[in-house]
Amino acid sequence: MEYGMLDRYRLIKEELLKETDTNPIRIIKRIMKKDFVSIHGPEHHYLDGASVMVAIYNSGFNMKLEDNLDILAERSIKMPGAMCGLWGICGSVASICAVFSIIDNTGPLSNDIFYAKHMELASNIINTMSKIGGPRCCKRNAFVSITKAIEYANSQYNLNIEIDKIECEFSPKNAQCLKKSCPFYRK
Repeated sequence: MEYGMLDRYRLIKEELLKETDTNPIRIIKRIMKKDFVSIHGPEHHYLDGASVMVAIYNSGFNMKLEDNLDILAERSIKMPGAMCGLWGICGSVASICAVFSIIDNTGPLSNDIFYAKHMELASNIINTMSKIGGPRCCKRNAFVSITKAIEYANSQYNLNIEIDKIECEFSPKNAQCLKKSCPFYRK
């Protein structure tokens, strides 16, 4: 079946709202296996951050989850595919940092510690991705982004979200997989 981007976002949100797990990697892997999520695609610009948002919420953080997922969707739908190669910034990073901007209520005129911390988080994620290199892999970049996001969330919001050892099961579907050069490659 052919899915438009709005359909993908709607289906992703429906799946996310069923989740009770606090582990964002388990959350995202379950949804990545759905037929409406491509091996690579801009739906990750929503899915990556939304998986973190749901894990934070399920960990007891007080927020209006459904409203915040809608705000994240409005922001992330504006990001085109192939940002990593064409813009030099991965959409997963923007998605993750948008989550914290929503949670902390920061905007372009914010002059608080969160503005700086979100930029620092983005820099940290990009630095990690740059050491791995390309070509693009939305699964690998999601795992990097989510790992760094949970480290940040745990320290900033006094949470205790755990992430299991990550092993990618999507390599056979990815013609550009780095295989042994990827830290998540299932050996």
